Amino acid sequence: MTVLDPQVRAVLEDLARLALPPINAIPATEARQQYRDSRALLRPPAPSLPHVIDLRTSEDAGAVPLRVYRPADGMLPALVFFHGGGWVVGDLDTHDVVCRQIASQSGAIVIAVDYRLAPEHPFPAAIDDAWAATRWIAVHATELGVDASRLAVGGDSAGGDLATVVALMARDAGGPLLRYQVLIYPVTDLSVDQPSPNDGVGYGLTRDLMRWYAVQYAPAREHRLDWRASPLLAPSLQRLPPALVITAAVDPLRDEGDAYARRMEEAGVAVDSVCLGGMVHGFLTMGGRIDTANRTVSIVATALAQALGTRRT
Repeated sequence: MTVLDPQVRAVLEDLARLALPPINAIPATEARQQYRDSRALLRPPAPSLPHVIDLRTSEDAGAVPLRVYRPADGMLPALVFFHGGGWVVGDLDTHDVVCRQIASQSGAIVIAVDYRLAPEHPFPAAIDDAWAATRWIAVHATELGVDASRLAVGGDSAGGDLATVVALMARDAGGPLLRYQVLIYPVTDLSVDQPSPNDGVGYGLTRDLMRWYAVQYAPAREHRLDWRASPLLAPSLQRLPPALVITAAVDPLRDEGDAYARRMEEAGVAVDSVCLGGMVHGFLTMGGRIDTANRTVSIVATALAQALGTRRT
């Protein structure tokens, strides 16, 4: 039996009353605005930080837009963060408060990456941007005030997928050196074959909607089976950085997140797995209404501070 957290149930009921069209029934530009509007309704107040700046990587790195959240002066470690949204929706603004919260509480810089979105820019555009941005940040760490020896990658949902793939690519390329992974209800298998107990239940994300996102991002089946889209299918997960894997109990992606965590553990990677009871996919950006979202940010901040050696505020 599915048990929803009472705060989650209230949010779902309020969203249902808005009678918003499904993401997969409207043009992508409208879907993006709808997602922005819904996140604005649900997010908590934005923590203030001394420095928040927008910039771009150099042209040779694709001129990828970035937003840098700095909690203090001096050389600090950094989390390179990739937002969720099924590679179709989401941007720097939809996850602005979450990035501010993580930076404020962890004592680490957070650098959010505004990668190109599908269907206009299908696979591998998003991972190309994520990889180019991560490498550019490492190369330009000194001018960014970042300690390049203390870099982490992370993200939620599709952003979690990008973080896993960047970690694999960094391992195979011999750098940049990554110290940690933060994977929040990550997508790891675009074959959409992992079972979950609530596959047919609509709590914001269903298996059918996930299949739609997958096809928008990677229209060709051979691309969906490429490990750069489906990291659970990577030949080896050895020699990856330690990871925090957070899943939601009432989420069709829960099992593939669990499966990825298990494979990393079997490969000798240190993994801390946390499953949040009563939570649904996407809850992290709902901290204005859901207390567990804010507690989850604290879990992330604590783990980052320990992994990267910062002082929490």
